[in-house]
Amino acid sequence: MNGYDWLLDQLERRQARFRLMDHTPEGRTDLASVLRRHSLAQAAKSLVVRVATGRRSRRYLLAVVPGDRKVDLDVLRELYAGTEAAFATREVAERLAGSVSGSVMPFARHPELNLVVDPELLVHDEIFFNAARLDRSVALVTDDYVAMAEPQVHPIVQLPLA
Repeated sequence: MNGYDWLLDQLERRQARFRLMDHTPEGRTDLASVLRRHSLAQAAKSLVVRVATGRRSRRYLLAVVPGDRKVDLDVLRELYAGTEAAFATREVAERLAGSVSGSVMPFARHPELNLVVDPELLVHDEIFFNAARLDRSVALVTDDYVAMAEPQVHPIVQLPLA
């Protein structure tokens, strides 16, 4: 089942409060937020990160942060007791996420992917994200997202410069 069909099935099965929004194809969070007409802070920016945990071992994370923030790779490295952290290659990210770059949903469907969400995203009543497609997005009630995704919640955004 493709990512979009999986998402709709899960939303309906869990009786989530959501709405779909069609728009011109866009994968950049800032531009998609303009098309969807919401604050950038409400956008769930989802990034696949590789954390090296040993000489030949690694873990992959789906790091979800507000659209107006950047993920702190050092925090993720420390959180998973790794030696280094970096963004996964596009090929690996798309394989693990099950969708093309720019349309990654804030759900970890692949068994090799751990989900970590920054609490700053969860303060909003509703979050927005591309629905595994560049031309369709979802507005989802945050409480329903948390119940569905069951994320690890941890501060993972870069702190603003003083």
